[in-house]
Amino acid sequence: MTKPDLLLVANLAPRVVDQLDRDFTLHRYCDAEDRAAFLAALPEGVRFIATGGGTGCSRGIIEALPDLEIISSFGVGYDAVDVEAAKEHGVRVTNTPDVLNDCVAEVTLALMLALAHRVPESHAYVRDGRWETEGAMPLTAELTGATVGIIGLGRIGKAIARLAQAFSMRVVYHGRSEQAHQPYQYYADPVAMARDVDWLVVIAPSTPQTRGIVSAEVLHALGSEGRLVNVARGDLVDEQALIDALSGGTIAGAALDVFAQEPHVPEALRTQQNVVLLPHIGSATHKTRAAMGDLVVKNLRAHLRGDPVLTPVV
Repeated sequence: MTKPDLLLVANLAPRVVDQLDRDFTLHRYCDAEDRAAFLAALPEGVRFIATGGGTGCSRGIIEALPDLEIISSFGVGYDAVDVEAAKEHGVRVTNTPDVLNDCVAEVTLALMLALAHRVPESHAYVRDGRWETEGAMPLTAELTGATVGIIGLGRIGKAIARLAQAFSMRVVYHGRSEQAHQPYQYYADPVAMARDVDWLVVIAPSTPQTRGIVSAEVLHALGSEGRLVNVARGDLVDEQALIDALSGGTIAGAALDVFAQEPHVPEALRTQQNVVLLPHIGSATHKTRAAMGDLVVKNLRAHLRGDPVLTPVV
């Protein structure tokens, strides 16, 4: 029996591609040099797309495939998928939530611990032989007893909150609306929350409402003893305002896994001593990435069988 056609928009891991190849005829848009010509030359009846959260799927691709039924995206964030175009054309969109919650929460706490205890600086201090010549490192901050404000109390936000409580931290949060039956104080205003916390953790999705939510005003409210952690999307933070706040002492430090123009990281961030930087690896473990890839495939196979998809966005 002829396998249905699938457009591979992002170059996904071999584990994912091998699974897809069993059930679908793959068309590797991700490898095409002339992508417009590639789309134009596709056979009729392409119903399936697999892509990545960072690559997404444009309106142009959606509208070039009149028989398209589903876009299965690798990643919890789907801001790079034109969801409005998908809705207009009756196309399902799925992502890969839940399977990465614990991993991203672990990385968030790792960033917080690294920034509070100046782990990267201390590591370099010993490796460079400075401990012997310059004596003890200065004293550091710690997490115990501090208050953390979480912007975005979704699945990952709740996992971060639970880990923070294990460090005896007080948890508060900001989101679109207050959530019932949560044991954490809600703030409708992110500025007011920033004023009352020691740590500000950003883990909300990138939407028109959240882009730039960590503004110069929020950073000023966070204050000279406050620290920022971003494990969401780079565009939720006003990057220039953050650079100014770090260099001017407006806040004490920042720990960042995401940036506005990845993989570009401004030199002004790379040279700051009060910053910990990671190359967007919040979910980058063998276990988690395998589970995410499997969920991409499971959503496509479910739709192929005529069953409900597992993790619908629309």
